[in-house]
Order: sequence, then C-alpha cells, then structure tokens
Amino acid sequence: MMDHKPRKRFGQNFLHDGVIIDRIVRAVSPKKGQKLVEIGPGLGALTLPILQQLGRLQVVELDRDLIPRLEKLCADQGELTIHSADALKFDFSALCAENEKLRLVGNLPYNISTPLIFHLLQSVDKIHDMHFMLQYEVVRRMAATPGGRDYGRLSVMCQYYCQVQALFTVRPGAFNPPPKVNSAIVRLTPHTEPLVEVGDVVLFAKLVRQAFSQRRKTLRNTLKTLLSAAQIEACDIDPSVRAETLSLAQFATLSSYYSEHVS
Repeated sequence: MMDHKPRKRFGQNFLHDGVIIDRIVRAVSPKKGQKLVEIGPGLGALTLPILQQLGRLQVVELDRDLIPRLEKLCADQGELTIHSADALKFDFSALCAENEKLRLVGNLPYNISTPLIFHLLQSVDKIHDMHFMLQYEVVRRMAATPGGRDYGRLSVMCQYYCQVQALFTVRPGAFNPPPKVNSAIVRLTPHTEPLVEVGDVVLFAKLVRQAFSQRRKTLRNTLKTLLSAAQIEACDIDPSVRAETLSLAQFATLSSYYSEHVS
C-alpha cells in the first residue's frame, strides 16, 4: 500500500506505527451503532481497525487516487462509505439525522488543520466528540490558558465550544514521510451547556478574532471599532491589557455588553 507517493499539496503524512494506531483506536473506543466519520483516511491505517470494530464507517477523502486503495483494503471488512470531497467545504451535519450525533476522527493535514477546526466548530450541535492527530503546537494552542503566547483565538473558540483534552504526543517516526514536528492526539467534547453566556455567538467570534488580530496591541486599540475604552472599563476589564490575558468569561462579558448596548 505504501507505493503511493505522499503529496505535499494535500499535506499527506501517512501513519504507519502499529502501536500508535492501536493507542488512537483505544482512545476513540468506537462502539457498534455509533455514527463515526473519519477525515483524511489516507492509506487506511485507522480506517481498517475502526471499520472492523464498528462494521460501518464513513470517510471524507480529497485525494481521489486513494479511493480505490481504500475500497480494496476494506473490502469484506464492513460497510465503508467514501465521500470524495474537501473536508473544508464538506457539510458534516448533513451526515446525521435530527436526533443523531457524529463522532469524528482523523489524522488531519497540518496545512489546513486550524481552518478545518473552525469549520467543524460550526457544526458542534451535531457532534458527540472529535479525536484528531494534529501538530503538537496546535494542540498546545487549543488547550492553552490565559497569559501565555500559546493562548489565542483558537484557544478561546475551542474552549467556548468544547472541552479540550490533549491525550498524548506522537513522534515523527510514526509517519511516512516523517513530519518535521511532533504531533499530538486531542479529544474535543462539545459542551452540553455553554460554559458562559455570550449574547450573540457570531458577534462573540468576531470580537475574539478582532481582539487577537494584533497581539502586541492593547484592547483599547484592537477593539476600538467595536467598544470604546470606557465601555471596556464598564465590563470591569482594563482596556490597557492585551487579549492574551483575558479569560473565556471576560471575553463573554465583552461580547454580551456589545450585544446589549452597541450592536
């Protein structure tokens, strides 16, 4: 199966370490009857063992050359449904009925991982959980707490929508070709109830994005088109601090104030 040459434009790094594969599958713990979707199955390292446990699996794959290989690999192993599509444009919520929720898993291409996470967060009401292999630095940013350089827009938005758990790291040698960075497995579990009230989620996302648009500047400068310094102070927040110092609750306070008094 490894005669397929990994394509840089698709960000392909194929997982081949059996110990890591088994550890990921155990972390996901697929159960019969669950609706699981794999993003970027590649050569099927995770696809086959998950399909064997579930009996039914859907995958989303952009590289059309890999589809016949997946079909051959998984023949007679269960019901494999392949969606030949770009995950960044794919409507995952369309895969489940009204009362169903998806479980997502994947070794995500590192060149699109952050925009893909933001895309998936738009469908969290249809998602039970997500287990992804990502660049270690991305997982660190997702789980970061206020005050450090890793904390940013990705941290705030992921933590608004989900509980973020960094599970374990994966060395470059587990892949072909080996990436130049370490990787990590992360579990994202959407909150059943919001941790904070934000007023309008779209406005909340806009405010967070703008607050981090120029990390070295203070809130007084980054948010000046949305909130004045006096309005920021009215939220009991110092307008002279940077966005990276604010907690999720403080961003929610700013967003709620903006929804109620400005927008």
